[in-house]
Amino acid sequence: MPWLITKTMRLQPETLQRNLESGALSLAWLVAGDEPLRVGEATDLIRARARAEGYVGRDVLFVDRSFDWDQLSGNLNAMSLFAERRIVELRMPQAKPGLDGSKALIAALENPAPDVLLLLITDKIDYKDRSSAWVKAFESKGCCLDAEQLQADQLPAWVTERMRRLGLVPEPEAAQLMAERCEGNLVAAHQEIELLSLLCGKGPVTVEAVAESVASSARYHVFKLGEALLTGDGPRAVRILDGLAAEGEEPTLVLWCVTEELRSILQWSSKPGGAGRLFRGGRARKEQLALAARRVPKRLAQDLLMQAAQVDGMIKSSRKDEAWGALTQIASTLCIAVKNRAG
Repeated sequence: MPWLITKTMRLQPETLQRNLESGALSLAWLVAGDEPLRVGEATDLIRARARAEGYVGRDVLFVDRSFDWDQLSGNLNAMSLFAERRIVELRMPQAKPGLDGSKALIAALENPAPDVLLLLITDKIDYKDRSSAWVKAFESKGCCLDAEQLQADQLPAWVTERMRRLGLVPEPEAAQLMAERCEGNLVAAHQEIELLSLLCGKGPVTVEAVAESVASSARYHVFKLGEALLTGDGPRAVRILDGLAAEGEEPTLVLWCVTEELRSILQWSSKPGGAGRLFRGGRARKEQLALAARRVPKRLAQDLLMQAAQVDGMIKSSRKDEAWGALTQIASTLCIAVKNRAG
């Protein structure tokens, strides 16, 4: 049975529905990414199109360390009791199938089972792994879809498009505010947009309407502050600090985040890449730390740690209200050093 393929072998979630509507259905899909909402919605679209084509059965396999890849071949070639078309869904949290997995996936693509659609869902595929034989097999025999996290400058357009789906017509500033308040959390943004549509109905959306809607449920995450500090994004760091303060977050947790990043910078400066705890957040955090350690003088980091100790005293005394201003000053100084000093 020949593979039915679409014209574009590597897609983005935003182009998937149009591709599914305009082309023949591919019988092999690789959906990879680290953005849960985009991955979930993309796979929902693929399943819906498959059901419309008569693929009513669905078998789900979970790949872990003990997974026997012979199960994949056995499942693909198993005869259905009712001779129905099926989706075989393979969930592989880590985008590294290993030698046995790679061989099994390539074999499944080279010799497709009749009346079976193969859907592989996995994490973001590293750049160096994109040339792997099993990835190339999906590119040549099926469709690959990247559902990675959006960059900060992509969020307003994404918010605008989601609002328009629900009949909302946002001012540019309204979409920008929604993107900032949700800090890249697409699930949170999706929920806020649906709430906004219930509150406002269809039609224009102003900045004031967005501010009022998200005021009580803005989703600032303290660990996002660490990312802003290490990348030197001062405006973002200040927005997060203001949001945390407005939400009534305890400054103690924020102080911990700031001091953690300062200590990590100092530790990296002394022994680049040497401490395992520095790697929480994966490769992206490693790259951010390496950049910050090159640009922030050791003496400045030490001085900022001393200022952080003073903030700790404020929190424990009657000067607690002054802590937020002091934290903002430390964060701003660190961001300026990361952003402006030559590497």
